[in-house]
Amino acid sequence: MAAKIAIAMSGGVDSSVAAWLLKDAGHEVVGLFLRHGFDSEKEPACRDTAVRRRGCCSADDATDARRVAAMLDIPFYAVDFHDAFEQLAAYFVDEYAAGRTPNPCIVCNTRLKFGKLFDYAQSIGAQYIATGHHARLVTQRNGATALCRGEDPEKDQSYVLFGIPRHRIARLRFPIGDFRKEQIRAVAADLGLRVAEKPDSQELCFVSKERRLEFVRSRRGGAGSAGNLVTTDGVVVGRHDGIERFTVGQRKGLRVALGEPFFVVRIEPETNQVVLGRIEELARDTLTAGAANWLVDPPEHSWRCEVKIRYRSRAEPATVVPLGADRFEVHFDQPRYGVAPGQAAVCYTGEQVLGGGWIE
Repeated sequence: MAAKIAIAMSGGVDSSVAAWLLKDAGHEVVGLFLRHGFDSEKEPACRDTAVRRRGCCSADDATDARRVAAMLDIPFYAVDFHDAFEQLAAYFVDEYAAGRTPNPCIVCNTRLKFGKLFDYAQSIGAQYIATGHHARLVTQRNGATALCRGEDPEKDQSYVLFGIPRHRIARLRFPIGDFRKEQIRAVAADLGLRVAEKPDSQELCFVSKERRLEFVRSRRGGAGSAGNLVTTDGVVVGRHDGIERFTVGQRKGLRVALGEPFFVVRIEPETNQVVLGRIEELARDTLTAGAANWLVDPPEHSWRCEVKIRYRSRAEPATVVPLGADRFEVHFDQPRYGVAPGQAAVCYTGEQVLGGGWIE
């Protein structure tokens, strides 16, 4: 049945085609753009034109989204979320300061797109909120709505959606989840949308990869995090200028020659030490995760599933052991490499997302 649906429009091809699909299906569609407010003199990272083209939520993206909305003849509003993005940036900086590897896209989806934006959509009378994520919503035999992988395995974004509150799943729409990327671009081209060949965003919305260190350091008020590079047996092999430069599993950019490949095995924020080791020392067969969010009723006892530890990694077979209501352990069948505190451990059974938590 036709419904009023608010769609988050980023100015990219995915959300643009998603908006068209909804309108073509007969829904009353309202376009919403999340304005982060970082295009200012105090945040020089967002003034680089090339960077803005790789990111999202810039003034250029707002213009693209507005043009698409006008072409589709749907209402369009740019919503000021600067305060919420400031909190997101604070989380990002604090995680690096704690020696963890943040995942702001998951936090943005949970707190902003399917949190504050959801509330805003309700305030304008929208029954549903939609995005251009590559994920699918499947109605099960019992009538419940399951979050599942997108049709395109190369673009699937179900991993970054695990934190959506379960009670809101049925109120969401992911119109492009059943399409592959090349199909989306073909639809956009047929419609004459200027964004048909626009590159996918590859940067955080509020800071580019090139400016990440500058961004973190400027917001830490000059607090230093330089320290030693040490091997797992305690030998000091060099110095580094900040732990925010590193993540567990990293090989490139260590700036130290050891005659063979070494990787970041551990980051110790108490001493600012970055611990390096060989590939076998990076292997982990167990992890603990907290702040869990479940999209199904989790079993009270251990269960079998597949667990994904990074957006670009594969979900691997494992046994999950509950540690109370919001924490769990994962025991992998085979060791995993690059298990990084601050990233998410997301549980799947086949195509369905069961839920997940933050790696401790």
